[in-house]
Amino acid sequence: MDFFPFISSETWFLLISFISIFVLYGHWTYGVFEKLGVRGPKPLMYWGTVGRHNQVYYLDDYECAKKYGRIWGLYELRRPMLAVMDPEMLKIILVKECFTYFTNRRNFRLNGDLYDAVNVAEDDQWRRIRNQVTPSFTSGHIKEMFNIMQHHSHKMAAGLQSKEDNNEVITIKDIFGPYSMDVMVSCVFSVDLDSINEPSNPFITHASKLFRFPVPLFLFQGFFPFFLPLLKFLGVSLFPKSSTAFFRTVVEKIRAERNASSRKNVADILQYFINYQTKNLTKVMQNQGLNDHEILSQVTMLIFAGYETSATTLTFLAYTLARNPEVMKHLQQEIDSTFPEKGPIRYESLIQMGYLSSVVDECLRLYPPAARLERMAKGTVKIKGITIPKDMIVMIPVYALHRDPELWPNPEEFKPERFSKENKQSINPYTYLPFGIGPRNCLGMRFALVMIKLALVKVLQNYSFLVCDETEIPLRMHPEGLMGPLQPIKLKLQKRSLNSADVDD
Repeated sequence: MDFFPFISSETWFLLISFISIFVLYGHWTYGVFEKLGVRGPKPLMYWGTVGRHNQVYYLDDYECAKKYGRIWGLYELRRPMLAVMDPEMLKIILVKECFTYFTNRRNFRLNGDLYDAVNVAEDDQWRRIRNQVTPSFTSGHIKEMFNIMQHHSHKMAAGLQSKEDNNEVITIKDIFGPYSMDVMVSCVFSVDLDSINEPSNPFITHASKLFRFPVPLFLFQGFFPFFLPLLKFLGVSLFPKSSTAFFRTVVEKIRAERNASSRKNVADILQYFINYQTKNLTKVMQNQGLNDHEILSQVTMLIFAGYETSATTLTFLAYTLARNPEVMKHLQQEIDSTFPEKGPIRYESLIQMGYLSSVVDECLRLYPPAARLERMAKGTVKIKGITIPKDMIVMIPVYALHRDPELWPNPEEFKPERFSKENKQSINPYTYLPFGIGPRNCLGMRFALVMIKLALVKVLQNYSFLVCDETEIPLRMHPEGLMGPLQPIKLKLQKRSLNSADVDD
């Protein structure tokens, strides 16, 4: 103390007390998994096990799976999370005990205007909203929306002609991103954005921001979760306010422009929600339909999620096909035989294409858009000898699960035959989760698959994807948000002759 005579003993006491509390608080939540007998990496004060093996979180999961097996404990900053890849446990968590213990996903509580979106809502509110949203994605409705998808696929394919003529290097997401956004906005709002010819459209700008949480806010809520009620009271949100405000303005404007007579001629998803709401306005039961804010939240999340996941999947499909030309050639042969002479693409024929489905499924195995799934335990439960405490987050590392060599031999190889009609029957459904599984799976799965398959077929009818000097091999992955490359994927196109897929190289 004599080294700093100008500091009083009371100040020293407060300083030492503060440092002790700071250090103790930084370690307070650690040690949970040792008590449960679950292995895992050792946490660092406050930082937990984040980025222990790789700064990209799903690559870190992959390394942990190789080191600790199919179950391990990790700490996201101060938050304990149980990672589960065991198929039997996943069946119990995602299906059998979904409504009893694992109904809800992790809720950051800082959801802003999207607090009642179907992917965020909990328990009874989630059940009610899910029941209202699901019918808008029936096979019948998807078939009705197929003409809209075809319209935008034609525009997308037409826009590629000049790029191929000029031998341009193409940023693939700049092709499939506008297509995905145009399809989503047309199907939800009946608005033709023409993003393909106007790629700087604000819809795409705002959609690209949604799944990139602000890092400082993410760290702060992780370090000091007791501030969450205050942050929520102050209106702080992980989702950009400018983006959610943009969509609120769009929805309000479209609703205001639709009078009673025009509504009868509109069959988009927004109008479906409005009609269902209107139909139930006079009923006493309040658990029917969606209120105005719930409608806003659902259409916003549908567009954002539908755009990002579909565009990213199409981008990875182009990349994997360019790197596997023999697979692309086989797929083009199926396309040519299904739609001879580059004929129009029919819905029924598209969904029955076996090799196309195998290619898409295998790409989703290698590059699942949601590299993790999460569920929150509503009560303490014991599964296969492992106790999962109440409020523990169960994290399903989908990326690592899809690359488990015991489940998927030679997991790094792109082999569509894994999902052939003969082989698909032997796949355990709890080992392949690109859309999740059970009551809380992705409700837009069938819609997304049709949109993705149509775009891929439309391009491959006319062009082949080629790697070029600008193509990054192997890819470096982005550490934030949904799965995606760190740098944009760039390829070239080669125009096909009518029967080029049948000609040997």
